[in-house]
Amino acid sequence: MSVPPRAVQLNEANEFLKKHPEVQFVDLLIADMNGVVRGKRIERASLHKVYERGINLPASLFALDINGSTVESTGLGLDIGDADRICYPIPNTLCDEPWQKRPTAQLLMTMHELEGEPFFADPREVLRQVVSKFDELGLTICAAFELEFYLIDQENVNGRPQPPRSPISGKRPQSTQVYLIDDLDEYSDCLQDILEGAKVQGIPADAIVKESAPAQFEVNLHHVADPLKACDYAVLLKRLVKNIAYDHEMDTTFMAKPYPGQAGNGLHVHISLLDKHGKNIFSSEDPQQNAALRHAIGGVLETLPASMAFLCPNVNSYRRFGAQFYVPNSPSWGLDNRTVALRVPTGSSDAVRIEHRVAGADANPYLLLAAVLAGVHHGLTNQVEPNEPVEGNSYEQNEQSLPNNLRDALRELDDSEILARYIDPKYIDIFVACKESELEEFEHSISDLEYNWYLHTV
Repeated sequence: MSVPPRAVQLNEANEFLKKHPEVQFVDLLIADMNGVVRGKRIERASLHKVYERGINLPASLFALDINGSTVESTGLGLDIGDADRICYPIPNTLCDEPWQKRPTAQLLMTMHELEGEPFFADPREVLRQVVSKFDELGLTICAAFELEFYLIDQENVNGRPQPPRSPISGKRPQSTQVYLIDDLDEYSDCLQDILEGAKVQGIPADAIVKESAPAQFEVNLHHVADPLKACDYAVLLKRLVKNIAYDHEMDTTFMAKPYPGQAGNGLHVHISLLDKHGKNIFSSEDPQQNAALRHAIGGVLETLPASMAFLCPNVNSYRRFGAQFYVPNSPSWGLDNRTVALRVPTGSSDAVRIEHRVAGADANPYLLLAAVLAGVHHGLTNQVEPNEPVEGNSYEQNEQSLPNNLRDALRELDDSEILARYIDPKYIDIFVACKESELEEFEHSISDLEYNWYLHTV
């Protein structure tokens, strides 16, 4: 068997265990199609073996629906005997889990075929394939995520979430109060522990801001010149936030739309491209005159309808959209305009970049970024010109035209010739099969609202 060189990092294991003699266990983590972290927990003494030989996990891990059940129509379950593949460590992801009572570390993994080749259905590999096309152009991708979430009470009301009581005032927040510092103070211990935990884990979280709803916050990750690493950080940050909040007797949700009438949770991503000299090719005093920037935007806008299933992968994802919540619903762009799908911040000519504002926090970061970068590459290599930038309120100037439900989004993805050139059609088939299975189950359920409307009325 051919073992990938990047998996053989025994020095990393030796140095970590020497530095952390207290560590008893190591969690081996891998993110599934939904961005849900799965894996195994091993004892400290087994870590060297993991670096030398990897661990076995079934290929069906990447055919799981949101409830963790294998979707057999993907062909990755019983059709192949629920066979194993082998998972190897991702270098430089071994770190402490600061919330654990028993000292525990964690290590991100990625799946390979038994012969050593990367496994095509691992979302990290889906992204890596797209990134390799930029390597051929001599370009380096810089990326950073902004991740929104709600703190919620550990007790639901009739199955519905509610804001947690403030540890300071004992009151539940009710108002929007965007950017309010006092709301940061209300939950300061939890939020500060999140930032400190991120530092322990090497996650470049540099700020937390109060967002547009009760107990809603956003964590900003600093940009890194490695899109795979940027997604690793986003996945690990979600796990960190959930566990730190639980230590503070609260829960969290990254559900796209947990409350009717309140803002949803978004996952914005900032992207720039560096040439071989490290210069940002989007850099410009007048962004509209930068051909590379225009073409990248043009490509992303052209592929946006087909990308929606990756950006908004769940039934609930489409409840986020609405002008009052700054969620764009048409392929649009503009300069310093938060009502468009692609915002170009222009505070500094060196920092010109694309901010993609469509995806929800329920998206898998690897698949989200793969779809966006496919659009960027398509635009650059085909010199796709975008429409004119929007000035003012995009919602008043552009009618909703992006898919507004999961079924339409899946059809757009399944029919896209452009995305099929970047993302393995076999993977697209697996993704669509999983999501269609979830959609079928959802559509066969009967909601409380249906009972309220129809049980005694018709």
